[in-house]
Amino acid sequence: MASIDLRDELLCSICLSTFKDPVTLRCGHNFCRVCIGRVLDTQDESRVYSCPECRKRFRVRPALMRNINLHNVAERFLISQQEQEEITGICCTYCVDSPVPAVRSCLHCEASLCDKHLRVHSKSPEHVLSDPSTSLEKMKCSVHKKILEYYCIEDAACICVSCCLIGEHRGHRVKLLDEASEKKKLRNVLRKLIKKTQETEERVQSLEERRRKAQEKAAGEAERVTALCTDIRRRVDDLEKKVLSEISRQEKEESLSLSAQIHQLEIKKDELSRKMRHIEELCNMTDPLTVLQEPDTGDLCDPEEKGDDEDTGGHDKQPHDGDDLDVAVISHTLYTLCEVISGIRSGIYVVSPADILLDVTTAGNNVLISDDLKTARTGEKQKRPERAERFQNYNQVMSRRGFTSGRHYWDVKIRRSGDWMVGMCYPSTDRRGEQSEIGYNNKSWCLWGFDDVFDDDNQYSVIHDSEEIWLPDKISADRFRICLDYEAGQLSFYELCDPIRHLHTFTATFSEPLHAALCVYDGSIKILGRSRNWKKPS
Repeated sequence: MASIDLRDELLCSICLSTFKDPVTLRCGHNFCRVCIGRVLDTQDESRVYSCPECRKRFRVRPALMRNINLHNVAERFLISQQEQEEITGICCTYCVDSPVPAVRSCLHCEASLCDKHLRVHSKSPEHVLSDPSTSLEKMKCSVHKKILEYYCIEDAACICVSCCLIGEHRGHRVKLLDEASEKKKLRNVLRKLIKKTQETEERVQSLEERRRKAQEKAAGEAERVTALCTDIRRRVDDLEKKVLSEISRQEKEESLSLSAQIHQLEIKKDELSRKMRHIEELCNMTDPLTVLQEPDTGDLCDPEEKGDDEDTGGHDKQPHDGDDLDVAVISHTLYTLCEVISGIRSGIYVVSPADILLDVTTAGNNVLISDDLKTARTGEKQKRPERAERFQNYNQVMSRRGFTSGRHYWDVKIRRSGDWMVGMCYPSTDRRGEQSEIGYNNKSWCLWGFDDVFDDDNQYSVIHDSEEIWLPDKISADRFRICLDYEAGQLSFYELCDPIRHLHTFTATFSEPLHAALCVYDGSIKILGRSRNWKKPS
């Protein structure tokens, strides 16, 4: 019963036979490679692919992943079935009227026996019974015609008792067949275990080496960040001291100047008070002769007729109400902080997202490009002129600028419905045919998101050279970041959530400029950042 149940689990639902080279679809169902290949070939014309088992649909022809475990189980099952059929196919030697399956074979008689004939068979010691076999003569010594019962260790041969006593193996070290067989099996198992142990040790060493490199890289990055932050703090401290010193110096100079002016004004005030008292005394006199004989009475009556500059030495001007500190000098000093910040940015990413503009000459006719060249969306088919660089088969567009060195990043915002792709590609990528879709050739890399009509959740994967890797984690954000480290050969995708989350990193040796690439089948994709101030590179 268990064998029948196992047979049912190992049947391909297309050919209804035991799996041959089984492969797995993304939905989890298994089929023979040839069988599912024929089904997908019939679906190529409509370009609507689905699983024959659960009818789950796929937007592009799904990649077939070989199921190694299922292949091994099916192969072992077929072998065991063949062995069982061979055993049950041996018939009783004495049932001549109708074939009856044999249950045992007699090595002495060289005959196979059914249950009936086994009950009447001789029970003498020389009649040795074994499992049913069609090659009973191989179980006897070819020289003495006796049963092979021993194993010669020196000659690695199965021998009979006569070979041990009087034959060519006399005096050799021998063992019973059962004992020798068990030890031989153990040796095979031991060799396999040794091999697996060596492979495991090599794997451990490889992982330890990777861990060591990761630790060294992390330590190097931590040291770099610490040195950068220390340098920033030192620069800011020096800048603070310089600005505060300049402010203090200017404050002292202004204070001394104002103190001198105040002193001069106090002297003038005392002189004016003295003159006022003298005039009051003259006014109180009753003798006009005395008043008229007073010298310089005109000056006393109109003290402003003399130049004030002669009395005050030019220091009686009123102080300004505006700021008297030299703010321009202070601002120039503070501008150094901008240089520090610029230096920090250059150590992280040297190009801002504003440097990405879409190239309309590459846009497919089903793609509409916004006036600021930052948004691509689907719309009515355009009548753009035929150009060699224009994508003909897919709703795709490339950026004007390509990157040939350095570290760069750019962000996009996705409308949450419809299929879309974002990534980067070489300018030499094909513009026609199925191989022109980004991700489905060896010249492009992309992040793909789409709505599954059979599933409420959106699905996401990363694709390069038609190799698709599905992302298991649920993605809820509508903003993504693409980071390029050209020299390191790394192209990374991030989900812009809180906190930012790494999705996948491609590793390659880049050989051409890398351009941003967008593909939108429904909805829109917007490149975030400033766009109007960007100038096309020469």
